[in-house]
This record gives sequence, structure tokens and C-alpha cells, in this order.
Amino acid sequence: MLTKTKDVIGSFLKEQESCLVQISEQSSILEKIIKILIEARDKGKKVYTMGNGGSASTASHLVSDLLKTAITKNNKRFSAISLADNIPVMLAWSNDTSYDDVFVEQLKNFLSKGDVIIGFSGSGKSKNVVKAMMHGKKNGAVCIGITGMSGGDFPKICDVCLIVPSDDMLAIESVHVTICHCIVSAIRSLGKPMFTYE
Repeated sequence: MLTKTKDVIGSFLKEQESCLVQISEQSSILEKIIKILIEARDKGKKVYTMGNGGSASTASHLVSDLLKTAITKNNKRFSAISLADNIPVMLAWSNDTSYDDVFVEQLKNFLSKGDVIIGFSGSGKSKNVVKAMMHGKKNGAVCIGITGMSGGDFPKICDVCLIVPSDDMLAIESVHVTICHCIVSAIRSLGKPMFTYE
């Protein structure tokens, strides 16, 4: 039993390590995402994030970090919203139309040309995320996809797409959080962070 558990732990951590090594070899994709976010911040554009399940919590986590941890002195603050956070409005759209509409209908209330949409999906096939990003693309938003597996529909829709090279959903979602922290860490390094952690 303990031997099997040890094997699972080792295999899981090695899978994440392998993913991170491969992503680090394609750091230009992360650099593009960071540049897009900084430009959005400096131009007063909004950043919208979304996802389902674990990806919804990652979408919320990134917004939390952008709204506080990413604050740097002498720079504008980010304006960011997680479309996965308003449960009543999500349930209303789910009940009255379709779960596929929970993100796109919120975007219709807020989206302006030049805003940034970040979609998280382990498979890149989440219908509600894909539908929202297609709407964003048609209306002048910059679309960023953070996904895994084959990438699904994201590479066809997104201006920038980062694919975690794994078919293991848990590994993909873990790496997504690491990617977000990497992005925020880079933003902090380009200015003087308002907050430090000891």
C-alpha cells in the first residue's frame, strides 16, 4: 500500500516537473502574456478570467493576485474580474438559457475593445469558455488561452495559447496555478512591489 502510494506521488510530481521544463523552453509564450497584461493595465483596459471547476478557482486566484499582489509603485493598478465568481448570475443564465451562456452573457454587459480575456480549460473544449472567447474575438478583445492536452479549440481562437503538455487533468490544473504565479512574479519584478512577504 505505502509502496504504491509512494509510486503515485513520484509519478505525479515527475509529470509536473516535465511539464514545467517543457514550458520553460517556450518562455516566449509567457513573455507575450505578460506583455499583453501590462499593456492592458497601462491603458486602463479590463482583464476577464473564466473557467469551470478547478479552472474556475484558478481564474479567481489570478484575479486576486492581479488586484493585490501585482500592485507596483508608480504604475496603474489592474482592473480584473473573474466571471466565475458571481454565482447568482451564473445560475440565472444556466436556468433561463444554457450553462454554455454563463460567461458570454456576462461579457456582453462589460466588454470593450482592447480588453483581455483569459480562459482556463484543461482540455480547451469547455463550451462556455470557447463561446465567450469567440464573442470576445469578434468584439476586439485580446484572447489568451491556458489549457492542456491537445489544446482543443483554444489554438484556433486565441491570440496567445499556452498548452500544458500533459493529459493528466490534475497535473494540468496544478501547472496552471504555477503559470499564474510566474506571470504575477514577473510583473512584480518589473516594478517596485507595493507589498512584500516575509
